[in-house]
Amino acid sequence: MATANINLSNYDKSALPNAKDFKIGIVVSQWNEKVTNGLLKGALETLEDCGVMQGNISIKYVPGSFELIYGAKVVQASDVDVVITIGCVIQGETKHFDYVCQGVTQGIKDLNILNDVPVIFCLLTDNNMQQSLDRSGGKLGNKGVEAAITALKMAALNKGQ
Repeated sequence: MATANINLSNYDKSALPNAKDFKIGIVVSQWNEKVTNGLLKGALETLEDCGVMQGNISIKYVPGSFELIYGAKVVQASDVDVVITIGCVIQGETKHFDYVCQGVTQGIKDLNILNDVPVIFCLLTDNNMQQSLDRSGGKLGNKGVEAAITALKMAALNKGQ
C-alpha cells in the first residue's frame, strides 16, 4: 500500500489562498457514519483553521454515498464557491461496491463538467472498515483534511484568484 504509515493530512497554511470570504457547501453521507463523521470533522477543522468563517460553511446530509451526487447538485445551485462531498463505501461480497463507486465517481465528474461550481470528491473506497478508519482520522491522517485543502484551492480558482 503506497500510503502505509504516511500521514497525508499535513498542509502549509502560508501556501493557501485567503479563505475568509469563501462559502463552502459540504454534503455528507450518513452511511458508514463513524467514518464520514471523522472525515467531516477533519474538513471542518481545516476550513476553520485556514480562515473560513463558520457561518460560511453549510452542511447537508444524504442517506448514502450514491445520493452525494444529487446533494452536491442541490448545493451547487446555492450561493457557494465550492462543494465538498464526503462518503465511504466499503467492499462487500457483491458487485454493489463497484456500481456505487463508479456511479458516484462519474456523477461527481459530470457535475464538475456541467456546472460552474467545483465539487470535491472525498469518497473513501476501502476494502474494510479499518482502512476507512485509518483514513478518517486514524494512523494515515484524514482525507477530510485533504478535501478541505483541495476545496480552498478550487474555490480560489473558481473566483479567479
